Amino acid sequence: MSTLLRISGMIDKLNEGIGKFCDYLILLVCVISAGNAIMRYAFNYSTNGFLEIQWYLFATIVLLGASYTLKRNEHVRVDVVYGIISERKRLWIDAVGMVIFLLPVTIFMIFLSVPFFWRAFQSNEISMNAGGLLLWPVKAILPLGFFLLTLQAISELIKRSAALMGLIELETKYEKPLQ
Repeated sequence: MSTLLRISGMIDKLNEGIGKFCDYLILLVCVISAGNAIMRYAFNYSTNGFLEIQWYLFATIVLLGASYTLKRNEHVRVDVVYGIISERKRLWIDAVGMVIFLLPVTIFMIFLSVPFFWRAFQSNEISMNAGGLLLWPVKAILPLGFFLLTLQAISELIKRSAALMGLIELETKYEKPLQ
């Protein structure tokens, strides 16, 4: 289990770094958006490329940020049952949910998105909009994002298993909703 926990730690560090990178992408999107608005109103110039790069960056932030969100245990969950059960039962629910729902979905999405990306890459697909950008780079983010989410789910499963065996302390993040 100690080897698995070290692997989990490496996955956590990878997704932590990618999450921090996504923080900077948010700043970049804001700069591009502001620059586009300034150019459009001050110089009467605009291109679809500015809009598309914002969409690409938003997609990148969401898809790569999902694994960081899971790592921080800040993903959306239904609190109807989760809020009234013990910490141990939360760990079990998380572990079972990852095995039954999260991992099969992320693996299936990788399976579907790799050919989607590969066709775009092979054909050097370009947006049909005037001034549009290449599409394959943003399509590459799909399998990459789901791969990182799969890795993080495995990391979380390792940590929850270790916590259930009493090897580590792991607290599921639960904040009661405002009343």
